[in-house]
Amino acid sequence: MNKLLTFPDSAGMALSIRAKALLFHDPLSSRLLEQVERIARSDATALIIGETGTGKELIARHLHAQSGRSGAFVAINCGAFSETLIDSELFGHEVGAFTGATQARPGWFEAANGGTLFLDEIGDLSLNLQVKLLRVLQERQVVRLGSRKPIPLDVRLVAATNVDLHKAVAAGRFRADLFYRLSVAPVTLPPLYQRPGDILPLARHFIQTYGSKMQLGQVTLAADACAALLSYEWPGNIRELENVIHYALIVCGGSQIVAADLKLVGAMHRQHAVAAPAQAIPNRLENLFEQMIESGEPALYEKVEEALLRTAFSWCHQNQVQTARALGISRNVLRTQLKRFGMIGAEAEAATE
Repeated sequence: MNKLLTFPDSAGMALSIRAKALLFHDPLSSRLLEQVERIARSDATALIIGETGTGKELIARHLHAQSGRSGAFVAINCGAFSETLIDSELFGHEVGAFTGATQARPGWFEAANGGTLFLDEIGDLSLNLQVKLLRVLQERQVVRLGSRKPIPLDVRLVAATNVDLHKAVAAGRFRADLFYRLSVAPVTLPPLYQRPGDILPLARHFIQTYGSKMQLGQVTLAADACAALLSYEWPGNIRELENVIHYALIVCGGSQIVAADLKLVGAMHRQHAVAAPAQAIPNRLENLFEQMIESGEPALYEKVEEALLRTAFSWCHQNQVQTARALGISRNVLRTQLKRFGMIGAEAEAATE
């Protein structure tokens, strides 16, 4: 399933930490898309849980698009406003409700009436605002600041967070009753490294997007670049992948991006990375090979063999004994292959000996 999700104005968006594209090529992503589209057909409040840069707002927009609701999609970042300001912005206010309130103004709930209100970083709401939000969800009506007149609502609420709300509830920072009200239909968005089948299709999407802006011809990914993209942990998720591809297009100097063009920050590893299951590496390799076979990569076997050899030889700092051990082959076989691909010559081999 190769469905692409982007923002309506993604081409004109400024750089941010948000993911600006989502693809569902990986089996895990395909199952996620099916779940999202089932949830969309209901009016259930949804809670999207995922790391920064994984595409939570894109999922929320797709929920709205598939819901059939005629109203607007309104997106709000709860962490971007002070408590006083977000109170007025969420629920609206009447004239004289506070200093400077010279005219009445509807809030975001009213703006999204008939549509969907997306509250990003819901975990940043204060306890006082959590009480008010819970009341709105229970009574399906809102009261502006400075007013006593309730306004009925028909709003689908979708919330998102990158923090563990279970821990926030246990620590007393988030109301348990609000958490259960929000998570009627929870959606867990996996980090990019857990859906490796999406990495190369997304990379090619960003190559096409930025290559078109930069008026470049057709640019492809070399085998070693594909291997590097698939083996990286992506702590910044899709947003980081977009930046990496953008930079690679600037420096690649040709029609092909190689591993050296990718500015992958090796020191930035996931602080809480869970050990991958035993099948994770074979799955990543299979995804890579499928992509290369599908693209008609010439001399595929030889390129894969050379890329593996160069990577191991470089990782082991050109030490033949360590490289042979890492690859599980004899040193004689390794020397033969190193000569075959021009990584050592007679002089270099004598010096190593």
